[in-house]
Amino acid sequence: MNASAPIHRDLIVIGASAGALRVLLQLAAELPEGFPPVLVVQHIGRQLSVLPELMGNAGPHRAFHPVSGQKITNGTFLIAPPDHHMLVSDGEIVLTMGPKENFARPAIDPLFRSAAIAYGPRTIGVVLSGRLDDGTAGLQAIKAAGGLTVVQEPDDAKEPGMPASALASVDVDRVTTGAMLAQVLQELVRQPITWQPVVPLAVRAEHALTLDREHAMQKLDEIGTRSNFACPECGGVLWQIDEPGPRRFRCHTGHAYSLTALDDCQANQADDALWAALRALHERHRVLLMMLELHAPDDPGVDTWRIEEERVRHRIDVLRELADND
Repeated sequence: MNASAPIHRDLIVIGASAGALRVLLQLAAELPEGFPPVLVVQHIGRQLSVLPELMGNAGPHRAFHPVSGQKITNGTFLIAPPDHHMLVSDGEIVLTMGPKENFARPAIDPLFRSAAIAYGPRTIGVVLSGRLDDGTAGLQAIKAAGGLTVVQEPDDAKEPGMPASALASVDVDRVTTGAMLAQVLQELVRQPITWQPVVPLAVRAEHALTLDREHAMQKLDEIGTRSNFACPECGGVLWQIDEPGPRRFRCHTGHAYSLTALDDCQANQADDALWAALRALHERHRVLLMMLELHAPDDPGVDTWRIEEERVRHRIDVLRELADND
């Protein structure tokens, strides 16, 4: 990158999940020294991550898990640490252990929303390979704040779900292959800022919920409508967020889901519940058989146990058929 070329966009935020490692390492190798800071959220949950070491070894940049209060400086890759949402505020990193979003912590949307609020049109948001649709709502927030948006070509992604969702819901500025991402970003940081719109109320309200849930119900009533769904993680009521784009939900404790993520979570919970019920019925059946073995045919209660054993066995057969056909 020509050092004399003016930089107008000075924060890059990247959302990555399954299949994005190759692109991230190539990006670290190809971006020039002194490039604007790149903040990365990869879906790692609580697992330890070697991504900082891998990216640091791939190119000339420092790559590390930041701490809260860390200054955001050029020539760095700041990577969300395990089990923490990474946000930005006043040129610094803010880490929280707030509720999961799209069943993930760290999640992409909280970082993107905070960047839209703190940096506005100076932000470039990037969505790479991954399942489901984390990052779509955050990319919408960046676009609404005047930032630039980049999405990996779904056919180039190992997991096309996240890129395809973003393309379906956001008027994306650039679609690129992973191999061309470094070049695209070097071009985009020089694009002049021509407008600075007001960040939408809903974006600010959701960001506030990430940081402070004391008045969550009031904030949710301002930006959403109570639904008939319960939060899969805490059982609270979910509010449907009233804004354009993919349908999304939040509960008053802060958990947030796209409709796709909610469906995926409920499907997993339903499957777990089915197998738990089947296990409980098998255990009940063994107890009843033991009761019948230990008592004479004319003992009181035997007829009742035999009827119950037949009923439980029938339920096992029904659930087994459902499980086998799932």
